[in-house]
Amino acid sequence: MGINTQLDRIISDSVFTKNLTLVRYFSSDLIYPLVDKVLDRFCSQILPHIHSKINTLYLESLSMERILRVADYPNLHSLGLYNIDDKTGERIFS
Repeated sequence: MGINTQLDRIISDSVFTKNLTLVRYFSSDLIYPLVDKVLDRFCSQILPHIHSKINTLYLESLSMERILRVADYPNLHSLGLYNIDDKTGERIFS
């Protein structure tokens, strides 16, 4: 089975696409954005296909704007944001 076939099966399964955590954890106190190569693939190939299935997104502040601009998320009910500073929060939510 090829990688693209496996990826197609994963992104068509709501178990994997309903709640997405797009951050890297290094410990309970350290959270980082995805590496650029992974983030590029999510933004260009994966999110455009699954955006309407996503209910919950957990994002890190350095990559959140890029991820949120990829598509509309009509079923998004919950958004978890990590490492967001006051200025960024005010700019986005004001």
